[in-house]
Amino acid sequence: MQVVWEKFCRYWEVEPRYIPMQDDRYTLTSDEVLAMVDENSIGVVAVLGTTFTGEFDPVKEIHDALVAHNQHSGLQVPIHVDAASGGFVAPFLQPDLHWDFRLPNVVSINTSGHKYGLVYPGVGWALWRDEEHLPEDLVFHVNYLGGDMPTFTLNFSRPGNQIVGQYYNLLRLGREGYTRIMSNLRDTALWLSGEMAKIGSFSLLSDGSAIPVFAVRLKKAKSYSVFDVSERLRIRGWQVPAYTLPENAGEIAVLRLVIREGFSRDMAGLLLQDIKNVIAELEAAPPAAKKSDDQHFHHN
Repeated sequence: MQVVWEKFCRYWEVEPRYIPMQDDRYTLTSDEVLAMVDENSIGVVAVLGTTFTGEFDPVKEIHDALVAHNQHSGLQVPIHVDAASGGFVAPFLQPDLHWDFRLPNVVSINTSGHKYGLVYPGVGWALWRDEEHLPEDLVFHVNYLGGDMPTFTLNFSRPGNQIVGQYYNLLRLGREGYTRIMSNLRDTALWLSGEMAKIGSFSLLSDGSAIPVFAVRLKKAKSYSVFDVSERLRIRGWQVPAYTLPENAGEIAVLRLVIREGFSRDMAGLLLQDIKNVIAELEAAPPAAKKSDDQHFHHN
């Protein structure tokens, strides 16, 4: 999950109960969620487009299991969907996927306009099912701007230009425009992930079919790491981050590729060729081993 949840738990003194990843399983399962829930649980957070691989948590599966658990136990544990990455993708590419307010126990959703909402950085959105799920004691009222103005953001004064940008995109593109853009990005992601799998050096953790984001790892018995690949690609002008997965999967180091609007199929072809060239270079002349490589990435 994104670091914002760690901040939330620390600032509001909420006990977080994290479900760690495992090798070959990078999303939540309903059984693991229920094992963490008790009478003190204030909610379950499912992620639509995980930070590390771009995959969707099975929101409906988690929802249905939690509803049954609530009915059996008498609890009222709701669901928040962190759709920061997927909120502006799923409605256009997977319109029949139930992850939103069509599920009655989903009471709030957040999404980022500055990701696939196609707005420059600075805007995010939070939505509540209805007023009862936004407590009144979180809302402050001011009347020095020409009338009563309710506010519940942490900061008050901020620029409105990103909101104008989002409003323009929604009017200009509409459902059809967003669908066309997201479809093109998904097609590019699927093509690139498929071509990278053919190289023979990479294994896919995800393929870009959920959102246009996918992650790859090096196959075993390689004399170089994904950090070497990332460094060589950066020299060629590409920013392809490399990092290790969280606890319980920390020995897995991956490359993550995020396909954004403006990244054309031609650019994907250029990136693919540079990746092939980098792999050929590293295969022919592996870099000298570093202590950090020996310590963290000897399994790759």
